Amino acid sequence: MNFKSQAKGYSKKALLEVYESLVLPRRIEEKMLILLRGGKISKWFSGIGQEAISVGTALALQEDEFILPMHRNLGIFTTRGIDLHRLFTQFQGKKSGFTNGRDRSFHFGSIEHKIVGMISHLGPQLALADGIALAHKLKKEQKATVVFTGDGGTSEGDFHEALNVAAVWDLPVIFIIENNGYGLSTPSSEQFRCKQFIDKAIGYGIEGVQIDGNNILEVKNTVEKLTKEIRKNPRPILLECLTFRMRGHEEASGTKYVPKQLMEQWAKKDPIRNFEGFLLYDQKIDPKKLDVINNEIKELINEKVQTAFDEQDIEVDTQREVGAIFKPHTQNLIAASHNTKELRLVDAISEGLDQAFEKHDNLVIMGQDIAEYGGVFKITEGFVEKYGKDRIRNTPLCESAIIGTAIGLSIKGYKAIVEMQFADFVSCGFNQIVNNLAKLHYRWGQNCDVVVRMPTGAGVAAGPFHSQSNEAWFFHVPGLKIVYPSSPSDAKGLLLASIEDENPVLFFEHKALYRSLKEEVPENAYTLEIGKAKTIKEGSELSIITYGLGVHWAKEIATEHQEKIEIIDLRTLVPLDTEHIFKSIQKTGKALILHEDTLTGGIGGELSALISEHCFEYLDAPIKRIGSLDTPVPFNARLEGNFLGKSRLKEAVNELLNY
Repeated sequence: MNFKSQAKGYSKKALLEVYESLVLPRRIEEKMLILLRGGKISKWFSGIGQEAISVGTALALQEDEFILPMHRNLGIFTTRGIDLHRLFTQFQGKKSGFTNGRDRSFHFGSIEHKIVGMISHLGPQLALADGIALAHKLKKEQKATVVFTGDGGTSEGDFHEALNVAAVWDLPVIFIIENNGYGLSTPSSEQFRCKQFIDKAIGYGIEGVQIDGNNILEVKNTVEKLTKEIRKNPRPILLECLTFRMRGHEEASGTKYVPKQLMEQWAKKDPIRNFEGFLLYDQKIDPKKLDVINNEIKELINEKVQTAFDEQDIEVDTQREVGAIFKPHTQNLIAASHNTKELRLVDAISEGLDQAFEKHDNLVIMGQDIAEYGGVFKITEGFVEKYGKDRIRNTPLCESAIIGTAIGLSIKGYKAIVEMQFADFVSCGFNQIVNNLAKLHYRWGQNCDVVVRMPTGAGVAAGPFHSQSNEAWFFHVPGLKIVYPSSPSDAKGLLLASIEDENPVLFFEHKALYRSLKEEVPENAYTLEIGKAKTIKEGSELSIITYGLGVHWAKEIATEHQEKIEIIDLRTLVPLDTEHIFKSIQKTGKALILHEDTLTGGIGGELSALISEHCFEYLDAPIKRIGSLDTPVPFNARLEGNFLGKSRLKEAVNELLNY
């Protein structure tokens, strides 16, 4: 290792400070392995042999620049000055850890230290770095962002999407690949065909740099050089760090799959042992000085580990756990004005967005074809001329990366809206929504100020991939608010409320209602309360509980039964207004749950269970559910009509009324 040329300009004091930063994570690792063998901690992902990459990178960045590490980057956390007591309580699942016992090891972030932690799916944090870098670029802050992944993680689609977005948008991100030759036990030869990872940069039209990841000074100097460049000239860079991990993927997996000769070869390249040799023989540093540093570090570690063990275990508090799902948010309701105008649903949503952009200069919307083209439904038509392409952003076809970018923007204080071209396409971004967007606040207290707009539903003869009702996919996932209006006035007021909310909201907009529905809508930027159902029609004998297109099916059938049918429009699925539902059932004694989604596994099953549990003594008939057939949505209009639950509604209503 050529430390001598890399050390030019460093004083002995500076080199010793680098050494101290390098040794600290190694000594912690050694202590953790002892604790693991003693059953004191449950799991450990070792970075022994790779410390130079983490430490060198953290030393190179400015203190207020974000790093997004992986589970082998202990050196980032220690170099950023995270208190060791708190770090060790995190490993032990104690309350003073960063996740209050809700997540383990390095699955956390700390905005104070400008660290955003990973999730186990490896790839998704790459797009979060895009969002943070985009925020820096929009604010003209001249900052760099660094995100880590491993050689195995580069096989995930999130890697491709994140690099592609960063390249297209010239984002100041360094994507560091720790190339240690294995993804768990799978060697690189079974991961990719290219000779080296910098070859992948060519396909994205970005720069690729390869360095010795075991040389602490080469890492530090390279990252300093690259970040200095991209602060002034924003662009992404792929940095491949050649290294090796000397332990298993995690301790239980061992290293039997690694050839002995390879282990011996890389043991000679140990980043700490070689840097020590350089300090002792080239810099003539007294060995006793290094001994003092190591002894002081070991004493500090032992002290902090013991204080972590001395901390009491978490006392279970169900209310606290449930309360951690969302960031506390008190709605500031804005009353609707008396001045109204007739708008279609599509126009009401567009007007709501327009007024939100006028109010919030930190609001950004991203989606396919939403800029000059105005989106496939023309909701953002004319927005580019008013608010510019920085805020009205066309995206590549990469739903996962764009949702991740929205999360990153939120972390930097922006409000973000993502438009799914069709709700069906959200499946490509499912992981980001259910594992990142939904869980971030519960895990380490970071809210996500993100609205995902979802043009949804059937009735337009668009076939299986443009007509699905997929709200039930997310209804099961804690941490997501789900809003589903059925009228223009509700859509505008609830959309504005969703944008005001600092928590993630999935906002469903029914395509069949976009241009088929008109209503007088207040002209001002009013808001409606999220979590409140509405009685559309009073009745005495049967409650129809529904939402979306089902509201209009119910209104149509109700004209045949005058005062008998009461219609409850849920409007919000999460949070669910159970009080409103139960009150209606107690009044009428009969319940019909109606939704457009397929019957099995739909939200109707949960509503039925809630009514059974809380209103059983008021029921005069069995609860009835009506949904669509348990098939994909067919294209042919007659087949689609048969598929939809509306075709079976009249019979169900008559059955209940006559029960």
